[in-house]
Amino acid sequence: MFTRRTFLSTLGSSFISARLLAHYHANGAPAPVSEFSKHLQPVGRALEMKDWYVWCNSPIEGPDGKIHVFFSRWPAAKGMGGWINSSEIAHAVADHPEGKFEYVDTVLSPRPGFWDATTCHNPHIRKLGNRYHLYYMGNSNGKTNTKRIGLAVADSLEGPWQRSETPILEPGATGAWDDHCTTNPSLVHHPNGDYWLYYKSWNTADYERDAGAAIRGNRKYGLAIASKPEGPFHKYAQNPVIDFSKLGDNKQLEDAFVWYEQDRFKMLARDMGVYSQKVGLYMEAKDGLHWTTPSIAYYDAAHYIQEPPPAPHLKRYGRFERPQLLMHKGKPAYLFTAAQGGQYMTASAFIFKIK
Repeated sequence: MFTRRTFLSTLGSSFISARLLAHYHANGAPAPVSEFSKHLQPVGRALEMKDWYVWCNSPIEGPDGKIHVFFSRWPAAKGMGGWINSSEIAHAVADHPEGKFEYVDTVLSPRPGFWDATTCHNPHIRKLGNRYHLYYMGNSNGKTNTKRIGLAVADSLEGPWQRSETPILEPGATGAWDDHCTTNPSLVHHPNGDYWLYYKSWNTADYERDAGAAIRGNRKYGLAIASKPEGPFHKYAQNPVIDFSKLGDNKQLEDAFVWYEQDRFKMLARDMGVYSQKVGLYMEAKDGLHWTTPSIAYYDAAHYIQEPPPAPHLKRYGRFERPQLLMHKGKPAYLFTAAQGGQYMTASAFIFKIK
């Protein structure tokens, strides 16, 4: 009998059981549904900004009791693809997670001549000790092959933010599974005191081979570990810790958010073909390394709300991406996502309350 914790372990990497997932796909069997998904109550859109696309909304409760969100934005004139070469990271505040968020300022802009010269994207805000750590991705040529994870640190959510002069996590050597980039950071303070940084990457040869395909390359997740939140980070020897490539049909995932709760590591991510391009995935791991078979974390927008038809230029309309959690007393309180559309037909935050 299949169980959700069935795994194959091959060549030191942890792979989800292809037979188990095939079981769910066979004869149109429904995908397994997480308990997490049953507690989501849609709140609605936030941070709809005229002339801007808004993405990657990372929330945190401040010492003032207000909710602070660090988010990516880029000019609407650039179109959806502007994130790769024109994104900046901004700060907004509301009195309540369901309140109106007001733009405060832009905290990280591209720095000519540095590793983040052309974009600043994927913010992930954490308070670690007495300081705030803003992990993010930058690139230097407006393309995917220079995407690198870096860090900005401040004593206050109002800044000033001190950025790393160089990336904190570089890609692997040529030919490695992660030789193309490091991106989509998500950090967990491990119970043993270490800092575990989960990151997305893929292989350049696969990416180039798949030129013209619907999805280029196969995105996997690796882990890097440090004794301090600033690093240095050392990659786990048996990376990648999540690899869906063995399932066939170029199944993969991205946008992972990882947290530790009730003696388990838990993950939300965007599905890229395991069940549907329009849903989110939920997984757990006792050790942070060997993850359960994914179940549905959340559905597409039509499952929760009614919205007008999409504008022709919005090709990802109706799906929620970049899941990030607002934690309260160590538990998830609100889910912040990014979604195309809104009153300006660009993109904005979309928030769920976790009941």
